[in-house]
Amino acid sequence: MNGSQKGSVAEPREATGIMVRTVAKLLLLPALVVAVAILVKGYAQTGDGFSAGAVAALGVLLQYLAFGHREAEELPLVGLAGKGAFVGLLIALFVAAIPLFAGEPILTHYPQPESEVVHLGTLELITAVLFDLGVFLLVFGFAVEAIKIIARTIADEEEYRGPDVADADDLAGEEGR
Repeated sequence: MNGSQKGSVAEPREATGIMVRTVAKLLLLPALVVAVAILVKGYAQTGDGFSAGAVAALGVLLQYLAFGHREAEELPLVGLAGKGAFVGLLIALFVAAIPLFAGEPILTHYPQPESEVVHLGTLELITAVLFDLGVFLLVFGFAVEAIKIIARTIADEEEYRGPDVADADDLAGEEGR
């Protein structure tokens, strides 16, 4: 194969890489907005903090797949995920345990059904929302930290084996098909 043929083969791959990165960048914010929407309205319907955390983590996973772990870990959201998981766990435990000190069953939500509820737009500010926020932070933080560990492990293995060995394994797998 001469040099001009190699260049023509590499160009579509490079264009695909640019397209994937652009789409990944464009999809991060909508993924986070959908996660917030699920978090805000999920407590009254199916869905909640768990679903919102999973959707937000999928947005971050897309960044890892498109950019690699070094660039994805530069996102402030990724850097704070571990601390967010810890804060989320504390919030969820706090909301669950506070009723015990008042002699109420665990996870009793306030205000009580007969009481006046404070509204922020259409959102009712009740302890279930705070609990869902804690679950969201916990799920999102755990998922992102798991993604970070897996991405670093893969990168370390590729560095240890060397890129030529990984490419040779890929080619051997394709030839066997």
